[in-house]
Amino acid sequence: ETPGYITFDLGPGADLALWSGQFENLAPDVPRTGEVCLALHGGGPDEVDALFRQWRAKGVTILREPHDLGFGPTFLAADP
Repeated sequence: ETPGYITFDLGPGADLALWSGQFENLAPDVPRTGEVCLALHGGGPDEVDALFRQWRAKGVTILREPHDLGFGPTFLAADP
């Protein structure tokens, strides 16, 4: 948990995370007021990369490719 990020335990294997919406290096034309994240536990960077590739192959709009924010690997996708 940081000043712009907090997680809530949803039970075994999943968290709900909320962001303040202040990220650098994102396109200014993407309307944003905040972030919602569903965190799935049990894997590592390879699992995150595999999920990222699956979502991109399905046509999900990717806003930021896999990166590490200090709590683990993540990527950012637009809500369809």
